[in-house]
Amino acid sequence: MKKSFMIAFGVALVAFVWIVSGQFTGYSDELDTASGSKTPESESLTQVRTRRSIARNHESSVVLFGRTEGVRSVQIKVETSGRIVAVPGVKGQVVKKGDVIARIAMDDRQARLNEAKAIVDRYAIAFEAAQKLSKKQFRSKVQLSAAKADLETAKANLRTMTIDIRRTTIRAPFEGVLDDVVVDIGDFVAVGTASATVVDLDPILIVGEVTEKAASRLSLGDVATVTTVGSVSRKGVITYISKVGSPSTRTFRVEVGLANPGGAISEGVTTELKLEQGRIKAHFITPAVLTLNDRGALGVKVLGTDNVVQFHKVKIVDDTPEGIWLTGLPEAADLIVVGQEFVRSGQKVQGIKISGDQAS
Repeated sequence: MKKSFMIAFGVALVAFVWIVSGQFTGYSDELDTASGSKTPESESLTQVRTRRSIARNHESSVVLFGRTEGVRSVQIKVETSGRIVAVPGVKGQVVKKGDVIARIAMDDRQARLNEAKAIVDRYAIAFEAAQKLSKKQFRSKVQLSAAKADLETAKANLRTMTIDIRRTTIRAPFEGVLDDVVVDIGDFVAVGTASATVVDLDPILIVGEVTEKAASRLSLGDVATVTTVGSVSRKGVITYISKVGSPSTRTFRVEVGLANPGGAISEGVTTELKLEQGRIKAHFITPAVLTLNDRGALGVKVLGTDNVVQFHKVKIVDDTPEGIWLTGLPEAADLIVVGQEFVRSGQKVQGIKISGDQAS
């Protein structure tokens, strides 16, 4: 029995030692796990090159494509009926005010005119005699009034015949280009028939469409530069700014008047139109600095406080062969000019400054 007790005591002792050793071992593992985290290595910062840019005064302008239009265009219509007997006007010809475009046959108009003149003369003599007899009371006031009425009617008929004869000659109403001639010799034309079209090209209009914002900064009389085919530039002035925008494009019509002696510039020509908009503060940069954000917006990346990259949306206000003028940046900005495509907005970088002004 004593031997059995000793065996039981030994088993219990082994079990106790096993349990105690297991607890302490687990506790030790937990301590190792809690205190064994590693410190990550510091990441190296991306290097970019920056250049200081200061906003400057710039004469802002809007450049757009326009088209030429005649300042006025008139379709000449026949004012008396008859047969066309002559068409001296030639399509495309430069005409002066009063130049003959076509003639209508006189027919019996001259004879009727002579008759109307004779009737006026006869009634004039009768009225003069009635006046003399009236003074001697040989004619009543009623008879005198009737003689006067006959004379006035005869004069009115003479004026009508004179006007009708004058209308047989179709003339240019103003100086311009004979754009079209639609009558020919032998044609019979009635009153209201179109005979020709004359377009006034001096001055000529250059017509373009601008945004609401641009229109609000323009004024009548502002100087505009017009460049036509062959890169010939001329100065004109704004003569019209529409107060009603197009419902489809939300743009406003602008017209620029340009001297065009002899109709040198034709109607319907595409031109470049530069409209001055006054002085603004803008940055002058090279196009290479421009970039796009994730949404495709055009902008410039700058180095902000704590060397963090910032993206600024910009608006190009002028484009020249030397560089571009834009707004949307702070008055003073450190532009990222090298490496901007490899960094993102909000990223901390290492900036290396380059001396010199941007786009200088």
